[in-house]
Amino acid sequence: MDASRAPDGTHLVGLPATDIAALVRAGEVPAVDVVRAHLAHIAAVEGRIGAFRVVRAEAALAEARAVDTALTRFALPLAGVPVAVKDNVAVAGEECTDGVPASGRAAERRHHPVVARLRGAGAVVIGITRVPELCVFAATDGPGAVTRNPWDTARSPAGSSGGSAAAVAAGCVPLAHGNDGLGSLRLPAAACGLVTLKPGRGVVPAGIGADSWSGMAENGVLATTVADLTLAHAVLADEQPAPPAAPGRPLRIAVSTRSPLPGAIADGPTRAAVEATAGSLAAAGHVVVRRHPPAGPGATAAVLARWFAGARDDAAHLGVAVADLEPRIRTHARLGRLVRAAGGPRAAAAERFRARMTGFFAASDVLLTPVTTGPPLPARPWHERSWLANVTANARWAPWTAAWNLAGLPALVLPAGRRPDGAPVAVQLVGPPGAEGRLLWLAGELERRQPWRRHAPVFDPTAAPTGTPV
Repeated sequence: MDASRAPDGTHLVGLPATDIAALVRAGEVPAVDVVRAHLAHIAAVEGRIGAFRVVRAEAALAEARAVDTALTRFALPLAGVPVAVKDNVAVAGEECTDGVPASGRAAERRHHPVVARLRGAGAVVIGITRVPELCVFAATDGPGAVTRNPWDTARSPAGSSGGSAAAVAAGCVPLAHGNDGLGSLRLPAAACGLVTLKPGRGVVPAGIGADSWSGMAENGVLATTVADLTLAHAVLADEQPAPPAAPGRPLRIAVSTRSPLPGAIADGPTRAAVEATAGSLAAAGHVVVRRHPPAGPGATAAVLARWFAGARDDAAHLGVAVADLEPRIRTHARLGRLVRAAGGPRAAAAERFRARMTGFFAASDVLLTPVTTGPPLPARPWHERSWLANVTANARWAPWTAAWNLAGLPALVLPAGRRPDGAPVAVQLVGPPGAEGRLLWLAGELERRQPWRRHAPVFDPTAAPTGTPV
């Protein structure tokens, strides 16, 4: 029997979203079969990774049946594609906890706009993914649950979109929603060998928590291919899906491995990945120069003010008393209260920084940087450790992402190499306002030149039956 058409639907698990949607639109495969196959795969692997807070089996099958009977199915760009949604935006009929066990909120009555756009495009919400409390830190864990990285279950999938990243890397869904206030899409993508895009300000509806961390947080998706990311981004941005336009000229690529945080240095495999990517871009005809963006201590202070205030505001938005939060988050929220009492965060500081960083791109089309200093943090109950231990570990590991949230500029992360143990290494591409299409196009060029493995080997649904990596 042709294994590509297995009777149990396993051949549908691990396919890119673009392939699944094409099959469902053409009527070759029912969306219900796609969802059933993915639910079976989740049941097989979820116990080892802990990606989901809720698996919506009955609701997802009902959504899939609606896609199968829709008269507009042939025109749905994400027809029948199973997706996961991060537990900090509203999915109708589900509680949105933002990682707070004590929230006790009623089920949401309507979808967040990005969920509505995914559903309107034919996607099926198969589950709600785990996040750290209030999405503050870069490892995903909480009382009774530690989410694990499918590439190495002793390590974290990062955070705060860690559950979404683990779900995609393990083949549970081809696409997962996430959002990014200090790197919460890009860090999980780097940790789990995925590709993602943090859009620039105003491109995709935000509306995360109380005020999207004073405007720093943006919604996006995690994917295994640039084509899937491009399609999903178009859906979230309410644009007509299409391949990104080529620039028509060589791009000016600035390369910087200088850390914005003194003492945080990229390790050997990370620097090698940046150099390999720079070499690939130069070989493709682009102009590559060494040039550092003008980030400074003032930007760090503005980022911290928004990070602290965001925790305090989101707790209030959920109606949760600070005393009911985890000890580390309690400290964070109390610092946020001090920021608010002092009249911060101040919008002028962010606007000055945005103008300075936008000016940097007058002489460069794209900036290439590392994402993290080394491997992901260990998978452990970080919520039991002190606030200082969490802040120190996060800052040392991930110094290259936060500046672009403050500046409101688009930033894309993609796999660019392997560590000696086989784990993925990522790089970051950043551009000026409106450069989302440029970054997606460049990521597609890099994907063709240096393709990556789409799923973690042990969990790869497309691997040989023995489970041997292919």
